[in-house]
Amino acid sequence: MNVVSFVESIMAYEFLQRALLTSTMVGILCGVIGCFIILRGMSLMGDAISHAVLPGVAISYILGINIFFGAIFTGLLTAIGIGYISQNSRVKHDTSIGIMFTAAFALGIIIITFVQSSADLYHILFGNVLAVPTSDMLMTFIVTLIVLMTIYLFYKELLVTTFDPTIAAAFGLPIKLIHYLLMILLTMATVASLQTVGIVLVVAMLITPAATAYLLTNKLSLMILLSTGFGVFASVVGLYYSFTYNLSSGSTIVMVATTMFFIAFIFSPKQGLLWRAMRTRKYRAQLAKN
Repeated sequence: MNVVSFVESIMAYEFLQRALLTSTMVGILCGVIGCFIILRGMSLMGDAISHAVLPGVAISYILGINIFFGAIFTGLLTAIGIGYISQNSRVKHDTSIGIMFTAAFALGIIIITFVQSSADLYHILFGNVLAVPTSDMLMTFIVTLIVLMTIYLFYKELLVTTFDPTIAAAFGLPIKLIHYLLMILLTMATVASLQTVGIVLVVAMLITPAATAYLLTNKLSLMILLSTGFGVFASVVGLYYSFTYNLSSGSTIVMVATTMFFIAFIFSPKQGLLWRAMRTRKYRAQLAKN
């Protein structure tokens, strides 16, 4: 199927329209949040939250409520537990992350084993954007609006606490409160991305587009714009390959995002391997002449 046929299919099928809109929103959502996650060195926390929502998803299925509420609860509970363990014991932060998120993920799998089929578990873990219902699309839209508005309103506070927590504390900013606000936004973004890329791969959408943008600029505002663009591009192109070749939507989206990262990793004007090698060769040639 070529691109023209894909566009015609989008115009013809409502489920594909929902998938495209949801994928685009997830690309924007993860692209924005991911910038703050990698700049704060919280990539592992993103992985933890993405796995920790699984018990909440399972419990929501049992109770017959929207998975958003259960996932938010267990995600935040895990984030608080990680902070509590690292602050009240000799266990370091990365160790407490490993303990909490693996325990939560294992608990979620056990619960799902009792109440759901393996097919349902597969879609929860790896996503299936082509089957996203209208209710989940609307929930993703609401979450995207909330996250974007929150970041817009608290952009300066997030900026200062991200780059210089010491100065932020001197200004009297509530650093811990801002940290947990970011955890809430991260959890919401994770839950909104479940249908698109699934629990296992959502961390890739949180990290990879933002990391790609990080290789191309040192300015946060431009980094957010680039990361958002990369996230949307990966989501749309990944959806195309998923629909055309009947592949897992989460896997194809992540592979497109990863491909863009390696292109930037090699060809980035300032950080790319190719240009650094050329500059090194030029420098050595100048030394040889002298």
